[in-house]
Amino acid sequence: MFSFASNSRDNMPTEDTALAGRDEVMSVNNSHYVSQHPIQAPFAEHLQQIIFGLGCFWGAEKVFWQTQGVYTTAVGYSAGLTRNPTYQEVCSGLTAHNEVVLVVFDPKIISLQSLLTLFWESHDPTQGMRQGNDRGTQYRSGIYTFSAQQKEQALQSRAHYQQQLSSNGYGDITTEIIAAAPFYYAEDYHQQYLAKNPGGYCGLGGTGTHY
Repeated sequence: MFSFASNSRDNMPTEDTALAGRDEVMSVNNSHYVSQHPIQAPFAEHLQQIIFGLGCFWGAEKVFWQTQGVYTTAVGYSAGLTRNPTYQEVCSGLTAHNEVVLVVFDPKIISLQSLLTLFWESHDPTQGMRQGNDRGTQYRSGIYTFSAQQKEQALQSRAHYQQQLSSNGYGDITTEIIAAAPFYYAEDYHQQYLAKNPGGYCGLGGTGTHY
């Protein structure tokens, strides 16, 4: 993954300064490399979706595809301004997008609360526009919800985890919690990257603070 030291990557672009993008949609293989389940909608009605951003999406996706009750996962870009961005464009800091994981899950097998717990414990949500040595707006912590109920539960979980972190000497959580914006699939080689490249880079690391 790219790692930037420039402070320019810490600042979100505006609609006037962001890259415009394109109408062409990224073409990806609609089969999860591990589960062989589809990674693109439509999904069965009993399944639910949520989007998480917690740093480098290679390691983040692996956390969720290994979790029982998760039907499928995909990596992509969301919460930004540029239409159908490329990886290089996202890394430029000029799209406002976050590197994220789309998680499609069966709520009868795994609850949203369990996924939120996994999210909080798998990264450090107090670091702003970075995660470990990965620095830039695309590495910010975020939860992108598909319903008012999901958003409220995410907000409550953030307040709870803030108490846990504060008691362990950590600062304020910087995680954004907003309604899901368009999800743009990342290039095919990024999908399930660590299954295809078992020795690949993974910068994901939690604080050691339990939810």
